[in-house]
Amino acid sequence: MKQITSAADLQAATTQAKSQQLTIGLVPTMGALHQGHLSLVERALTENQMAVVSIFVNPIQFNNQDDLARYPRTLEADLQLLADLEHRLSTLAPTVQLLVFTPTVKEIYPDGTPTEVYHFGPIEQVMEGPQRPGHFSGVATVVRRLFDLAQPTRAYFGEKDFQQIAIIRSLLDQIHYPIELIPCPIVRADDGLALSSRNARLSPAARALAPAIYATLQQATEMAAYEEVDDLRQWVLDTLASYHLINPQPDGLCFQPEYFDIVDALTLQPIASWDEASAHGAVGCIAVWLDGVRLIDMVKFTD
Repeated sequence: MKQITSAADLQAATTQAKSQQLTIGLVPTMGALHQGHLSLVERALTENQMAVVSIFVNPIQFNNQDDLARYPRTLEADLQLLADLEHRLSTLAPTVQLLVFTPTVKEIYPDGTPTEVYHFGPIEQVMEGPQRPGHFSGVATVVRRLFDLAQPTRAYFGEKDFQQIAIIRSLLDQIHYPIELIPCPIVRADDGLALSSRNARLSPAARALAPAIYATLQQATEMAAYEEVDDLRQWVLDTLASYHLINPQPDGLCFQPEYFDIVDALTLQPIASWDEASAHGAVGCIAVWLDGVRLIDMVKFTD
């Protein structure tokens, strides 16, 4: 494993790899790594001859500066996790090179705050879009910068950020880069909570409560056989919003749902009936506040 902090050094390394016809897998992260991230890295290591893992907290995708300041940063622990993973996989992929890119903001944005703006039409006007204006343009800006530096054959993203995958797919269409986008399944804790760097900010009591989000989504998938879409959507919101009334929590903990939308898995547009979903199926995407932490999750209703 080699740690690189310079954008120029990363580009030099990947340019050399491309000249040797090596395949490159990119895993963009903001650090505070967990097993979900590591599952992406493992795929990148086993499916390519070089893997690049970026660890960079991108300031321009945060709408809330307090959220940016509080985002967990655990670089030393992250590097150890990656080294341990590389060691574990060394017998399976002994010749794969692992580069860990840990740049400063100046390395990513040498000319200061970028002025480029990306637009994604209807797919950014739902769910996360209205809640976080400019967020997806910030995501696209940093991802394109990483694409330019890492020159990947494949890029790996987790399905928990389902809308983000659609955004990256649209970005690739706009910039015409021949990069294969690899969506990867959500990794969950034993109690069902989707793994997220933000989980570390939950108090013990909130962490114990958080799995109710996925439990509610799972119940919703079972109810989909006999419930209309709009009724089911409202049931999920009401169930979580009133959860603390039926199950009193310490310190007044309660869920504050921001949205729950059932959408076409390809277009991300809300559907009014199950028949409206395309051949790609329907998914439910949710954002919930708990203990001052914003958690997102998703579930597939039909494939």
